[in-house]
Amino acid sequence: MKPEFENIPLVKAGKRFEIEINGHFAFIDYREMGHQIALVHTETDPELAGTGAATAVVEKTLAYIEENQKKLLPFCPYVFAYIKKHPEWKRIVDERFEGYDKL
Repeated sequence: MKPEFENIPLVKAGKRFEIEINGHFAFIDYREMGHQIALVHTETDPELAGTGAATAVVEKTLAYIEENQKKLLPFCPYVFAYIKKHPEWKRIVDERFEGYDKL
C-alpha cells in the first residue's frame, strides 16, 4: 500500500467497506454470513483511477477480516487476483471456497 493511504481509516458502511480520499471513494461490496465475509465487487471513483486506492481498500479489508477472525470468500475478481499475487493472504480464505485451489 502506498504510504499516503496508510492513515486513512477503513469504514464499514452498510454493505461495503470503504476509504475516502479527498471526497472520493474506493470500496468493496460484501456480504457477511456468520464467520465468513464474501467480497463481491471492488470499485473506485473515476477520480482515483491509477492512484493505488483500490489496492489500499483491499489490503485494509483483508486486514479487517483477519483481525476479526473471519474467513474470506473472494468472489470479486480484483480481490481474487490480489490474493493470487500475494499468496500470504490465502491464510484467511475459507478452504471450502470453490476457487481455493486456483489461488
